[in-house]
Amino acid sequence: QVLSLPIVVIVHGNQDNNAKATVLWDNAFSEIDRVPFVVAERVPWEKMCDTLNLKFMAEVQTTRGLLKEHYFFLAQKIFNDHSASLEDFQSRSVSWAQFNKEILPGRGFTFWQWFDGVLDLTKRCLKSYWSDRLIIGFISKQYVCKLLSTQPDGTFLLRFSDSEIGGVTIAHVIRGKDGSSQVENIQPFSAKDLSIRSLGDRIRDLGQLRNLYPNTPKDQAFGSHYNSEWVGAE
Repeated sequence: QVLSLPIVVIVHGNQDNNAKATVLWDNAFSEIDRVPFVVAERVPWEKMCDTLNLKFMAEVQTTRGLLKEHYFFLAQKIFNDHSASLEDFQSRSVSWAQFNKEILPGRGFTFWQWFDGVLDLTKRCLKSYWSDRLIIGFISKQYVCKLLSTQPDGTFLLRFSDSEIGGVTIAHVIRGKDGSSQVENIQPFSAKDLSIRSLGDRIRDLGQLRNLYPNTPKDQAFGSHYNSEWVGAE
């Protein structure tokens, strides 16, 4: 006899997300010579970062992995701590409950359910944009405001939605005649939205978007992602 890789039996598709979390945790954090089914309840955050990065790259089929600023955002989310530094998080450990049992504050889903939604959206609709580094993605709304508030009118960036599973939103700055700035977040686009009209064409449609943060003209950044039919229709 031989032990198989971990499997989870489910009876309905709505259990798929939790099953994937169980298998991922077991594959990543169980010891080779363990007692069957025994796996750590807590793991170092650094190990979790490696696991999330490998999962993201494998699932999306990209060579562009997560960056340290992405890990910082993910740590703030999973630990619900916006005062700690990047170094503080490196010495922490994360529990299974924080990963996929506890509901994120003010939301109706767990950290893993949110992250898995990002994976699915990126794999289905955003792979080329992510691989071209056109999407910051893992960044808080508060930090976006800090980045964009000093930028010229029409500067924008793309981030994954905090409030919806599997959504990408566009944040852009509107500067008034008096010089005051306001950062607007466009309603998130889901995979269904982007299957109807691609992200590149949606960005092209929105006249208020001018430069991808920090200062790349949007046609230069996204031109290769525009649908050729629409380009020809101009």
